[in-house]
Amino acid sequence: MASSRFEKQCNKKIAVMGDNCIDLYPDLGVYYVTGNAVDTAVNLATEGIPTSIITTIADDHYGREVMEILRSHSVDVSHVRIVHGQTAITYMSMEGTERVHGTYIEGVLQNMVFGEEDIMFASSHDLVHTAFWGKAEEAIKEIKRMNPAIFTSYDFADRLTSSRITEMDSFIDIGFFSYSHKDNYIKHFLNERVSRGMKIAIATLGENGSLAFDGEQFCECGIIPTEVVNTVGAGDSFIAGFLAAYVTTGDVFLSLEEGALLASRIISVFEPWI
Repeated sequence: MASSRFEKQCNKKIAVMGDNCIDLYPDLGVYYVTGNAVDTAVNLATEGIPTSIITTIADDHYGREVMEILRSHSVDVSHVRIVHGQTAITYMSMEGTERVHGTYIEGVLQNMVFGEEDIMFASSHDLVHTAFWGKAEEAIKEIKRMNPAIFTSYDFADRLTSSRITEMDSFIDIGFFSYSHKDNYIKHFLNERVSRGMKIAIATLGENGSLAFDGEQFCECGIIPTEVVNTVGAGDSFIAGFLAAYVTTGDVFLSLEEGALLASRIISVFEPWI
């Protein structure tokens, strides 16, 4: 069920393009539905934002569970493509409260593409979000060419030296990056992203909070202390909280706060969504 913080204020719609998978913990005998696109979409919907997901889902039992989770959180799945094959699986383990990624089987995502209909549908939203593993770069570029006014956001994770950043700088309005602490390097990095076309560049800094630059000033926010059960989903939930607040208020600091609040809720449970 959606929280009431934004749902009565927001008439903005967000589309999320990208992946879905299962994180499987063989040593614990448990798994959950996840993927950058799924985690972000479910958490946006939980925040009360009308959210659509555009992805490719397998027709196996894991794929059916992915669809069940999305529908149960009222995510629009009208542009999910169902294909025959295996759901992507990441084999996971835990070291304390930190998750460790093992073998990854890409399954049907190996052939995931976004067609003209997907691009047109995404363009009908107010903001389109994707992530480094979402295979949506060309789609985002086309969306921006069609409608320069539409907002786009992208999670580059910790790939701060990837050539994809300079490739996408001028097509992305809100860029998210993962780093460790506030220093001159990250401040210069965020400044450079904005100088190359982004409107807002944000670094999540783990236990050191977050830092954003909007072209005029840096804005920082701390974390919300909580009992950590599993850090999986912290980044995607922060992004969902930030975007939910930003499309509603346009306030960067409030958005950083909402990102921190939602991330604190997510890391206090095992799954990457509530």
